[in-house]
Amino acid sequence: QVQLVESGGGLAQAGGSLRLSCKASGMILSVFWGDTLGWYRQAPGNERELVATITSGVPSYQDSVKGRFIISRDNTRRTIYLQMNDLKPEDTAVYYCHSTVRQLWGQGIQVTVSS
Repeated sequence: QVQLVESGGGLAQAGGSLRLSCKASGMILSVFWGDTLGWYRQAPGNERELVATITSGVPSYQDSVKGRFIISRDNTRRTIYLQMNDLKPEDTAVYYCHSTVRQLWGQGIQVTVSS
């Protein structure tokens, strides 16, 4: 059974950094390698929105995080990362990892940025 397990969230001050990880437990390497994996976020009262995706090493970002966030992947570890720099209070949300091939979501992890 494939599961997406996020880690690394928490509390940061504005201007600080956090790194999120998402491990695709149980996913075979060939599927992971060809999958489009991404990070989404949902703030209270808002819809879930796309933050960044990565396909075969090619990243794509929402405009509001360009230049601040970096998505990457380690195929051998079946893991994707989201390095979040220069955090802003508006980045506060629950962040979710997503697998396009499996149409699967992680459980979500809280990121809180204080001003």
